[in-house]
Amino acid sequence: MPRVSEAELAASFIAACRAELNALKPGNVHIHAPGHGMDITHFERSAEAAAPHIAAADEKVGVRILRAMQASFAVAGCNTNLGILLLCAPLAAAAQRDDSVPLQARLQDVLVDLDAEDTVAVYEAIRLANPGGLGSAAEQDVAESPTVGLIDAMAMAAERDRIAGAYVSGFSEIFDFGLPVFANAIEATGNPQLAITNLHMAFLSYFPDSHIARKYDVNLAEAIRLEALAMAPVWQQANEANAFDKLLEFDASLKQRNINPGTTADFVVATLFAAILS
Repeated sequence: MPRVSEAELAASFIAACRAELNALKPGNVHIHAPGHGMDITHFERSAEAAAPHIAAADEKVGVRILRAMQASFAVAGCNTNLGILLLCAPLAAAAQRDDSVPLQARLQDVLVDLDAEDTVAVYEAIRLANPGGLGSAAEQDVAESPTVGLIDAMAMAAERDRIAGAYVSGFSEIFDFGLPVFANAIEATGNPQLAITNLHMAFLSYFPDSHIARKYDVNLAEAIRLEALAMAPVWQQANEANAFDKLLEFDASLKQRNINPGTTADFVVATLFAAILS
């Protein structure tokens, strides 16, 4: 029997998306400031539209991603959540498996089962979303019909895309980095919103954002990582009065430079989703 019902799983997905939007995450859209031509309503509508497809227990992971992307695009008119869907669909499928083993172990079984049909559906979702800086690849380009399983396709993109890399690593960034950071931040701050801000900044300061790297270059992604790292004394003390204002200033600075750490936001949502499911 599935560990959770489709309705419970869809509600958990929406809760993770809303929690991320309600926290200050410099460079991304959140409740405190819009950005990049979007505001939180675009993401709220997308989450609600995508949720039943992410939770569809009888569907393959690739189909969940494609249908969720189609539903999200229909209500938002732009790509708001491709990375979120790519990360959360396998987690949802894992949550619906026998819960006699931990979620991370169930996820490994989900990833092993991914096949070429999943690749076809995911490639169609990526073409619909048309994420910034996508470019082209010498092998298994998303503009062409794939001939390999999804893990093999992701492995070919892993060097330039962290979400693809997550499929290869078994989502280690979420389970081995994100969840411990979030748990520690909750304990330190006693405030879920501040803990999510800490999680966002920890991801941004530790991993160069691959959305920034694709859109601009790896040098800028590394420069932004170092900016976030230099602010560690601020975001690690985010419950202090002036820290919030400094983080808002960093948020405004990134948006003025048209820099959107979108991959970081995707990992934040997926970590929150995994936390709820765990």
